Amino acid sequence: MTDEEHQIMRFEARWWRLAGSKESAIRDELDMAPTRYYQLLHQLASREDVLANYPVLTKRLRRRMARKPARPRVGTLNLD
Repeated sequence: MTDEEHQIMRFEARWWRLAGSKESAIRDELDMAPTRYYQLLHQLASREDVLANYPVLTKRLRRRMARKPARPRVGTLNLD
């Protein structure tokens, strides 16, 4: 894992303790757009080396990703 990847995982583990919005903290601390942060976070959660380094956090992220419904396709009506 790179230093940036470790930094993202450490941030995700503690962001809820920070004052203000998560998006602002992502910009301030990690110097990246929130969209890019979430893209990288989801990629990291699927990797086995990340699971080995951050098992509790990675399992929590995987559970959350598994239960989150997919976005509806354009032109479909999602009534759930």
